[in-house]
Amino acid sequence: MSLSVRRAIARALFVPACLLVVIAPSARGQQDAGNKQQDWSPRDVLAKETYVKPPAQIERLVTAPRQNNVSLSNQSPDRKYFLKLQSEGLPSVQSFGKPHFYFAGLQVDYRANRARVLTTRGSAGIEVIDASTGQSRAIETPKGATVSSPAWSPDGAKLAYIANFDDASRVYVADLASGKSHQVAASPLLATLVTNIDWTADGKSVVAVLVPDGRKAAPKRPEIETGPIVRMTDGKKNKTRTYASLLRDDWDRDALEYYSTGQLALIDVKSGAVKKVGAPAMIFAFDASPDGKWYRVTLMQKPFSYIVQYQTFGQVEQLWDDAGKMVAELVKRPLRETDAQDDQQPGASPGAARNGADTVRRNFGWMPNGTGLYFLKQDPAPARNAAAPDDSIGGDTPRGPGGNTPRRKDRLVQWMPPFDASSQKVLLESDNRIGSILFSDDAKMVFVGENTNGAGLVYAKYFDEPAKRYTIWRLRGINANVAPARGGFGGGGGARGGTGDDSLTFYQNPGNLMSRRGKLGGPVALISSDGQYAYLEGLHFAKTWEKQAPRGFVDKVEIKTGKKMPVFEGGTDSFETATAALDDDFNKFIVVRESPKQVPDAYLRDKSGQMTKLTSNKDYTPEFTNLQRRRIWVSRADGYRFLVNLTLPSDYKEGTRLPGMFWFYPYEYTDSSAYQRTLRTQNVNQFPNAGPRTIEYLATQGYAVANFDPPIMGSQGRMNDNYVSDLQNNLIAVIDELDRQGFIDRQRLGIGGHSYGAFSTVNAMVHTPYFKAGIAGDGMYNRSLTPTGFQSERRDFWEGQKTYLEMSPFLSADKLSGALLMYHSLEDQNTGTDPISSIRMMHALTSLGKTASLYMYPYEDHGPATKETILDQWARWTAWLDVYVKNAGKKAVKETAQVP
Repeated sequence: MSLSVRRAIARALFVPACLLVVIAPSARGQQDAGNKQQDWSPRDVLAKETYVKPPAQIERLVTAPRQNNVSLSNQSPDRKYFLKLQSEGLPSVQSFGKPHFYFAGLQVDYRANRARVLTTRGSAGIEVIDASTGQSRAIETPKGATVSSPAWSPDGAKLAYIANFDDASRVYVADLASGKSHQVAASPLLATLVTNIDWTADGKSVVAVLVPDGRKAAPKRPEIETGPIVRMTDGKKNKTRTYASLLRDDWDRDALEYYSTGQLALIDVKSGAVKKVGAPAMIFAFDASPDGKWYRVTLMQKPFSYIVQYQTFGQVEQLWDDAGKMVAELVKRPLRETDAQDDQQPGASPGAARNGADTVRRNFGWMPNGTGLYFLKQDPAPARNAAAPDDSIGGDTPRGPGGNTPRRKDRLVQWMPPFDASSQKVLLESDNRIGSILFSDDAKMVFVGENTNGAGLVYAKYFDEPAKRYTIWRLRGINANVAPARGGFGGGGGARGGTGDDSLTFYQNPGNLMSRRGKLGGPVALISSDGQYAYLEGLHFAKTWEKQAPRGFVDKVEIKTGKKMPVFEGGTDSFETATAALDDDFNKFIVVRESPKQVPDAYLRDKSGQMTKLTSNKDYTPEFTNLQRRRIWVSRADGYRFLVNLTLPSDYKEGTRLPGMFWFYPYEYTDSSAYQRTLRTQNVNQFPNAGPRTIEYLATQGYAVANFDPPIMGSQGRMNDNYVSDLQNNLIAVIDELDRQGFIDRQRLGIGGHSYGAFSTVNAMVHTPYFKAGIAGDGMYNRSLTPTGFQSERRDFWEGQKTYLEMSPFLSADKLSGALLMYHSLEDQNTGTDPISSIRMMHALTSLGKTASLYMYPYEDHGPATKETILDQWARWTAWLDVYVKNAGKKAVKETAQVP
């Protein structure tokens, strides 16, 4: 059992025995959960101390096999196939309950020497889908193992993946033609920090991190503690988040080093021969050169810390040769023990931290043609002129009275073997800081994204034309980013930008530069076969977004003129997006289409516009799809307007007043236009996606479900000063409007939310009298337990004490109206929602004689995931609402149960 579970259970055991608390499943409980559900009895369900199930209709919605639907992703290098990882649906509590450790945020399945996520989230198998026909076939995978991290060989003929057995993770390679797989190395993986494998460009070898040969036994925690836990400060201010798991003592430090120290190795796919690269080390990440002769290796370094998580421990990025000898140190990042962005050490000159941080070499990568590395590096900022405004330093305009401070040059540099000072070559120079780059496959040109003075710029640079650059697009208010999107299709820039009050350029989205996999494995720009055109893809949003859906588009842009020609634009009767090209000239590409009644399906579109359906996905929850949906504008007394999404039973008749359930999550804004801008990406043609925890399922049980994100308004830096009054105004506005339109019975209302929504739910119940019941999950109810900030609140407790206290429903627990159901994950890793908050809130409500319950779920994180937990939560939720909302005023439920 993990340390955090032991601690949480120990804390829970100190709550009074009269609380209704579910702490861990018994064997009898797991057996009961598998039995057929008997007659629905809400009162019995609420008191059960084993896993229970909800009404059959809810259970069917939660467990619907939607994972069987096909989404064409992870395209092969030859663009002939796509991969589909087979899922068995919701994971089980058995897999989540396997023993694991927490090391400053790193979750380790120590028995199998891997990150816990590979144990809990592995896939059941792999399918290969033909891009032209949609036909699929299964790849053979080893029995008794889940699979993860699939990686195509450069020619697309093979597939490497990690096979996760109970006691180890191993490298397997599948032959696409035969569908057969084989293990390629006897040694198991050390897959704690590194959870991927990589190919060399010739397709003969894979690179991985293995368990070191002859590794000593794991450190063993002493049976008897050897001393106190010691923490000390050094007198400096050091604001950090309230992390859920931190290193505790020497044993934790030793164990973290043990489970993160692995052997980098080059493995021959055919023979299984292993070539060790260097000595075992705490390898955080690696990136092998296409020829497998050089390695960029990032190492985690000591000293470790007791106050921050492992991602901010010291790191050094080095360049190794194929023997593991360090050739160069690329970047060194010291241990960072603060979350503040502008903290400086005493005595440091103004701007020293900033100038030092942004002049190091950055954005390293392998040249796509195999000729060494590339990186970006900017000149240091000039010395600060006291007469100049601070925000002019490093900008693009002269500063100082009549002065002309030189601009800071930024450079793209190619660095070739043997990687010494004399083997560097400047490929391009810019007066602005370069945000991102994307090469052509032959590395003869590059696309560049820059953002200066609020404008985004994308341009092309041919290296044989040093004096020229060709603008692809430039727009104010749009962010330019040509880095490839995850999966290699599309770039990052221009998709959903917009910074002004009107953000008119948001509706002129130029699109993302598209990419594909290069010949040597890395991402490169998608360029037409004649070399003259690139492609931009994205969404065009409508100003009339309430009635008109966004439309996916692809434009062909002439690189040297910037002239655009449309290749594809989605229709108006459905939502369509282009997701993958099957050739460089966009003669054939994949389009995904969906509508409010049609589940997303993939089609092959040719240059004539003909569409061939490739997938036959199914709506597994038609009763959810057929629910009635309304979008209702609500106006507060102070004039602020916001949107409520209302879901009603499929057979709802106008004027019928239903018990209402509000599910909400407030957000902070400085003005109404900031809230309005969040709505314009909404899609009226989107298929109503459903997941295991979709709250609208309650509409099938006879509720009117209102889901909304009400605005909290305030000045910059003080947005939460009006939290309580805005919360009250928001809720009465929603109740009044839904009551006026005849949807709800305002005498039968429930409210709920998760995380910050849970916090706001309890606030609603202590500051308003409107709700008969509440559901609050994984929340924080005492803001003094998050003293250095939360959500968008950047003041600490001592700077904004009045606001912190007013926003803490724990301090007003005596004013709670209605019956409160709380649930909390015992291994909640979210910063700021420690389970102690729910435990102490329950203690307070018990002391005050309030109607409440608390259910605590083992092995779960901030977002519950296992089938047993999710079904149990739905059972408790529906039972709680049935008793206290739907049947409000009837015979009261027995409010407490003894914990044996």
